[in-house]
Amino acid sequence: MNSASLAPASVRTSVRIPLRFSDGFHVEAQVFTFDGLADGQEHLALGLGDYRHTRTPLVRVHSECLTGDVFGSARCDCGPQLRDAAEQISLAGGYLLYLRQEGRGIGLYNKLDAYALQDQGLNTYEANEALGLPSDGRDYTAAAQMLATLGARRIELLSNNPDKAKQLAAHGIEIQRKVPTGVFVTPTNLRYLQTKVNVTGHQILLDGSNAPTVPAAAA
Repeated sequence: MNSASLAPASVRTSVRIPLRFSDGFHVEAQVFTFDGLADGQEHLALGLGDYRHTRTPLVRVHSECLTGDVFGSARCDCGPQLRDAAEQISLAGGYLLYLRQEGRGIGLYNKLDAYALQDQGLNTYEANEALGLPSDGRDYTAAAQMLATLGARRIELLSNNPDKAKQLAAHGIEIQRKVPTGVFVTPTNLRYLQTKVNVTGHQILLDGSNAPTVPAAAA
């Protein structure tokens, strides 16, 4: 699907919400909901900072991770990435897209089933496949629709995942610049991060040279 065939979506609701993270960081967000998204899911776009007047907004496309985002699980780096993205975007002006794609699209229960297989030695992608599920089932058509609806067809993408940039570009979103996310390594997520680098080409430096300090509440 390219930009010419990207189905239109529309803003359903826009509401101002003050956000406060566990380490005390707080920011005002303009939260948008949508009608007409391709997958029918309840995805959100959060406008942060001076998003209205930023010609090339900074955008983070973040897949939901209940265990990491809400409960602070250290098996992944999702919670710290979400917190860091909110601050970076609030400074630059742009959007945080929060997509309901738990477990890279396989759902919460399946993700926890995959965790059990990882405890037996499989890596995160092998575990999904052992369950008969895609190693990464995420589709970013809805994300492209959301950005197009918000008038953000040219963006800076905050991501280490090459597939996000590839899919968004295929849907007509121009990636003017790729901005790496922070690197948040813990003893319990190092193997997970190494697997993302080795299997799917995530651009993550694991030698600590660009790793920000993990907020204590998220570690």
